[in-house]
Amino acid sequence: MTIGSTIITPISKLQVRIAVSVFFFCQGLAFANWASRIPDIKTALHLSEAGLGSILLALPVGQLITMPISGRLVTRFGSKYVLRVAVVGYVLSLTNIGLVEKPWQLALALSAFGIFGNLCNISVNTQAVHAEALYNRPIMASFHGIWSTAGFTGALIGSLMMKLDIKPYYHFWIIALFAITLMLIFNKYLLLTPTNKSASSFTKIKMPHGSLMLLGVIAFCCMSAEGCMFDWSGVYFKEVVQAEGSLVSLGYASFMIMMATGRFTGDRLALKFGRKKMVQLSGVLIFIGMMIAVVFPTIIWATIGFLIIGFGVSSIIPLMFSTAGKIKEVASGIAIATVSGIGFFGFLIGPPLIGYIAQLAGLQYSFAVIAVLGLGITLLINRIKEIE
Repeated sequence: MTIGSTIITPISKLQVRIAVSVFFFCQGLAFANWASRIPDIKTALHLSEAGLGSILLALPVGQLITMPISGRLVTRFGSKYVLRVAVVGYVLSLTNIGLVEKPWQLALALSAFGIFGNLCNISVNTQAVHAEALYNRPIMASFHGIWSTAGFTGALIGSLMMKLDIKPYYHFWIIALFAITLMLIFNKYLLLTPTNKSASSFTKIKMPHGSLMLLGVIAFCCMSAEGCMFDWSGVYFKEVVQAEGSLVSLGYASFMIMMATGRFTGDRLALKFGRKKMVQLSGVLIFIGMMIAVVFPTIIWATIGFLIIGFGVSSIIPLMFSTAGKIKEVASGIAIATVSGIGFFGFLIGPPLIGYIAQLAGLQYSFAVIAVLGLGITLLINRIKEIE
């Protein structure tokens, strides 16, 4: 039995939604627990800030390696089978990080973590697109909200593990066993998505479908703003806002809280106002939030600005993935991988761009440049016919 392009098995759509949510949670939990132990691993390997920064690039490099093939693997073998293999590989590569004794070993372990992480990302978002088709209404943002919730949970678990003085290797195995257990329980509720056995994993790279390119550029603008918040919000509050003590982290915390909140409310808002208007509004909010923080660099106003930015970026990526998965000319796995690949460069390029502009003109001006990308999102979305 089929509905649209989704193959339905004799399970309820609620079971499918719960299963997909569980896999989003597992992926977010694994990443957050790795991030929580970075200071311990840095100390154990006697790394400088510059040395750690260089090694951390191994993770996105691993992700980039699989960008050209991940969508084709999902199309050839099905997102269900790729996802359950990728999740096991993801959490096992997490445990390997706990074994490293040399910087080069950490680089290799992070590369593997990035490779399996990208496979998880493409396959779980493909599952989410087809789960959304069952509901015939927006639910994609809620899945990404689950990922954000897992991030908070992972940070708390990491803090507890450090307080109990549990070594990263044993800490990571606890997370791995938990994730594998959930995978074994819930993988039977995943959807059998359409496959194309003739799809090669290693075909020539082609120019993306026109709308996919625009969706990718919008994702790039959004991820540049997210990368700016992740890497520079604390520095902005310390150097520009001149916050002191624990208030330095207020900007990042306010951004993350509102981003998670926005993802759990974004589906209802998209259903009420339409996806296109939702993206248009989101771009405007990114611009307004950034400019508030730039023009009024005080604790109160900058926090308000960062809250607005958090809500602005919350729904854009889910909506881009959802729209990409509905483009009929391209298999959903390949479409999502294309948008994700283009957008991912925002994470790579955005934070260094902030640093270069800040070096030349000051940190406030660099944030103003990112604000302009928000307006770019609002303008570009009008050119995409596949979003309503």
